[in-house]
Amino acid sequence: MQPGLVPMMLACMPLLLTATANAQESSANPGRALVMSKCFQCHTDAMFRDARQDLRGWEAAIYRMVGRGGLWTSDEIKLMVEYLGSEFGPGAKPAQSK
Repeated sequence: MQPGLVPMMLACMPLLLTATANAQESSANPGRALVMSKCFQCHTDAMFRDARQDLRGWEAAIYRMVGRGGLWTSDEIKLMVEYLGSEFGPGAKPAQSK
């Protein structure tokens, strides 16, 4: 084994574990995966945390994005609305700081 390879592998371990956890979490919640892949291209998480809209509000926001060129199927929109409404709705608990 090359010198320095073990320390480099150990340094990369947290990144690998985080990526694995994120992949598992995304597969457990496809709505979250869609929001992460589609919405975070233009928006930061602050927009979602601050909005706190109900399901109809999130649906309207997503359809405004469709009007601006967002390309999602009706099934994708439904999954995103359900995720955003449950995680960032008016009654959702604020996200914990890490």
